[in-house]
Parts: sequence; structure tokens; C-alpha cells
Amino acid sequence: MEIWEEISRQRVKYIIDSYQLDGGDDEFFYEYLEDLLQAYAPPQIELALVEILIESWRITPLIRGIAFLERSHDLLKSWENKEITTNISPTHFRLITGLDPTPIFGIGISQPSRSIFSNVSK
Repeated sequence: MEIWEEISRQRVKYIIDSYQLDGGDDEFFYEYLEDLLQAYAPPQIELALVEILIESWRITPLIRGIAFLERSHDLLKSWENKEITTNISPTHFRLITGLDPTPIFGIGISQPSRSIFSNVSK
């Protein structure tokens, strides 16, 4: 695995750890997450996690565990073969995750971007 791939995976895990999204379903949760990481680009997963996290803030208690990943997976599937639409800005992404939004939104960089919005087809 190349270094950028490992960094991308760590960013996904950082979001999960920051909000304790595994919900105590450790073994099954991380198996499901690994399946998602094999099927989708980590920046897409990051965006889906944050979108579902924001959506989940309206529900008490916060959705966690396998249910959270299932909702994220449903969102990822809805983005397949069509343009990804998001409800958050790069600034909101940074505020929610503490991570650089460039891999997701592809802004503010002087070199060619690997934004998920520039290549949505798999």
C-alpha cells in the first residue's frame, strides 16, 4: 500500500474515532468499513461519513455502529455513476472533521487535483 493510500485510510478512521462512530460494534463495524474501503475511494467515504453525521445530529441518540455505516453505504451507492451533490462546504468539512478538505473538494491547490468531484465514475 502506498503512503497516500494509508493516509487516506487514516483520515477515514480519524473521523470515526473522533465521533466514536463504531458504537461498540468493533469487529463487525471494522469489517464493514474495510469492505467500504475496498469498494469506494476514501475521500468519498469521508464525505459520506460527514454527511450522515450531520444528518444524524437531528436524531437522539446519535446513530452509531453498523447502522451508521449502512446509512453511509446507502449514500455512497446513491452517488454511483452520477454527480455527487453535497450539503456541506469545504469550510464546514474542516470545522467538523479538523481535516484538510482538499482531497474531497479539490480546492486551494496549485497542482492537479484528485477531487472526488472531478471523477465520479468508478
